[in-house]
Amino acid sequence: MTAEASALDDGIPHILVVDDDTRLRKLLQKFLRENGFRVTLAQNAADAKTRLGGLQFDVIILDVMMPGQSGLELTEELRGRSEVPILLLSALSETESRITGLELGADDYLGKPFEPRELLARLRALLRRQAAQPTITPALLRFGEWEADIDRGELRRQDEQVSLTSAEQTLLRLLAEKPGVPISRAELCEKTGVAQERTVDVQITRLRRKIERDARAPRYLRTVRGQGYALWPD
Repeated sequence: MTAEASALDDGIPHILVVDDDTRLRKLLQKFLRENGFRVTLAQNAADAKTRLGGLQFDVIILDVMMPGQSGLELTEELRGRSEVPILLLSALSETESRITGLELGADDYLGKPFEPRELLARLRALLRRQAAQPTITPALLRFGEWEADIDRGELRRQDEQVSLTSAEQTLLRLLAEKPGVPISRAELCEKTGVAQERTVDVQITRLRRKIERDARAPRYLRTVRGQGYALWPD
């Protein structure tokens, strides 16, 4: 079973909440349990890694500002070995931190203070994205030196292999369904379950850095002015 699979076979999504604020952790635990989730708590990055070493989670809710290893640093570390969706919690004034978090591999973010129902909606969107079945044929997409296994969420170039996050995998799948056809940012937002077009922009930039020789002059993942993004395989 992968790290993105549920910890148990009962079908109940398992959420890891990582925050140094004890009161907020307890409130989130109570709220999420009342809404049908299994919840495990961690007070910092070290505690979270201990939990991740013995349990499997469907989503991680991760605070950006924590003593010791920050949420941004933990996001970068986790992305080196796992694709479990990460939702960052950050103060409203930490705009740069949020963008950095998305660039490091987070799937979404929510500013503090937040409306619990919005958190619930975002969690469910991430879970829907994880559960989405692949819809493109063929499963292997080739462009340039790259071969993308859409189902497995992997990019390969000769002996090099690069993992895709769930957000990147979803974006690539959506764009690959209509090669050469622009898809608007609004449509990508709707189909990936993110709330803001800026989030899609950051995820596209992150994906370009993985597949383009020069992300500033993309050959395959292009911006079509006034229309959105398009994938142009060879």
